[in-house]
Amino acid sequence: MKNKEEIKGLLTNLIPYGIIKEGIQYPELTIPSERLHETAQKLRGNKDTPFDYLISLTAVDYLTKFTMVYHIESTLTNDLVVVKADVENREKPQIDTVSDIWATAEFHEREVYDLFGIRFNQHPDLRRLFLEGDYGYPLRKDFKDDINIIELPN
Repeated sequence: MKNKEEIKGLLTNLIPYGIIKEGIQYPELTIPSERLHETAQKLRGNKDTPFDYLISLTAVDYLTKFTMVYHIESTLTNDLVVVKADVENREKPQIDTVSDIWATAEFHEREVYDLFGIRFNQHPDLRRLFLEGDYGYPLRKDFKDDINIIELPN
């Protein structure tokens, strides 16, 4: 297992366009959303620390944008990194899939689609997991359910 400085050096060399946040539990890499797939391939294919396991992915709604959050681990070295990418378009939010890189992403992405409405380009089976097609996206901060009178406070 590498220390934070070693991981920071690895990420700086591997992903020079990323921004690394310091002073947190895990190294956190923020990247442009259009470079997500490229970044995922680089992290997965790194020979010294292959980040071969996507532990989780989710989205965060900031009302002005969504942020995708990926927790990725190397099962070889037990190193963990958090990758974040902003999705700016709230009307038609979309980002590339990483399900072709990490198989665990397939259902995580479907869940994010179901609950936030974020579409994953090139996803092999993007459909809702829990909710009916016209229900809306209940984890969005602007979600309203007039039938059940559910409204999230801003």
